[in-house]
Amino acid sequence: MDKVIVIGAGLAGCEAALKIADSGIEVELYEMKPTCKSPAHKSDKFAELVCSNSLKASRVDSAAGLLKEEMRRLGSVCLDAADRCSVAAGGALAVDREIFSEYITEKIKNHPKIKVIGEKVGSIPKDAPCVIATGPLTDGELAKEIEELCEGGSLSFYDAAAPIVSADSIDFSKAFYASRYDKGDKDYINCPMNKEEYSAFHTELIGAESAKLNEFDKPLKVYEGCMPIEVLAKRGEDSIRFGPLKPVGLKDPRTGHRPWAVVQLRRENASGTMFNLVGFQTNLKFGEQKRVFSLIPGLENAEFLRFGVMHRNTFINSPRLLCKNLSLKQNANVFFAGQITGVEGYMESAASGIMAGINVVNKIMGKQEFILPEYTMIGALINYICDENVSNFQPMGANFGVLPPLETHIRDKRERYMALSNRSLEYFDTLKR
Repeated sequence: MDKVIVIGAGLAGCEAALKIADSGIEVELYEMKPTCKSPAHKSDKFAELVCSNSLKASRVDSAAGLLKEEMRRLGSVCLDAADRCSVAAGGALAVDREIFSEYITEKIKNHPKIKVIGEKVGSIPKDAPCVIATGPLTDGELAKEIEELCEGGSLSFYDAAAPIVSADSIDFSKAFYASRYDKGDKDYINCPMNKEEYSAFHTELIGAESAKLNEFDKPLKVYEGCMPIEVLAKRGEDSIRFGPLKPVGLKDPRTGHRPWAVVQLRRENASGTMFNLVGFQTNLKFGEQKRVFSLIPGLENAEFLRFGVMHRNTFINSPRLLCKNLSLKQNANVFFAGQITGVEGYMESAASGIMAGINVVNKIMGKQEFILPEYTMIGALINYICDENVSNFQPMGANFGVLPPLETHIRDKRERYMALSNRSLEYFDTLKR
């Protein structure tokens, strides 16, 4: 009899375990709670929502809403639970987190094909296919073994990450493509500032409010290589102008002269729909990031696809290590799911668990791997975390920037998003597995 081991009963692990068990395959689900808890965990139940009880927007013409609708089409237990215990939250899907976790816990414990083993796993199973869904706080012996399995040096911790904006929301009447000293293929978008604009930006930056760190983030040391932009700015008025905003080697085509300062944006994906702000790792509150970074010439109306973050996160170098079915390239029996793969967010983690579970089943049953097209939100996210062309890989949540653009550009943002959603859901309407 085939058996699959799933490590971790968070959102991803529960989705994977139920997908596998519903196919008739025995599952051993290892969960260290309640014997052992990470600093983030409070409840003994499975699928615990650690921070917010919001699962983000419900509208299908939003990235978060499209992701959830795709998950519904794939039979997500998390969406089943959420729909049963939702609470009023305007346009968002929010839940009673206790009822949410209780529902999923009972689903798991009452499933005849799932055996729950309450202990912390210190090594990766060698005698059965497994799904590793141990989350962003994976540590101890298991973390060491994962790092060894991933050929060393591929288990990452990030202290700060920069925001990402949509390319088509940048104002190119002010911004321009160029590389320093005209070297390369004009790989960067440049947002020039004069002295007055820079001074105003610097003043707002050093006065902006930072996000409060969680208890499990506080021991982190801020390294010079990923210094938050607001921390660096407080070292002096010219500190960032001689750092990430240095204007050397660049000319503003509008003036023909070197700007006082320049914010550079670097391509985030192969299709060039997303750009990150170079050197702008930050721990500012999201609202403050939108307010302050929108002062940058060319970014006044920028759409932020991901805000900068600063916290502890354990994740593998998925672009180098994972196949698109979420198995390791070097060991087809080992699958990864959840935030440890580099997806960011509750539902993103759960969605990866669904995909890992389906692909474990397909492997055991000798079926073709299940890969969603990159014009679906789930397919695009997995394509992103497995894209070898992604530079400086960092976790990513659902956003329309990861989707390939429409054949015909639609200027109105709401209409464009609806068209992107319809394109995805038309695929799910015809999907037969």
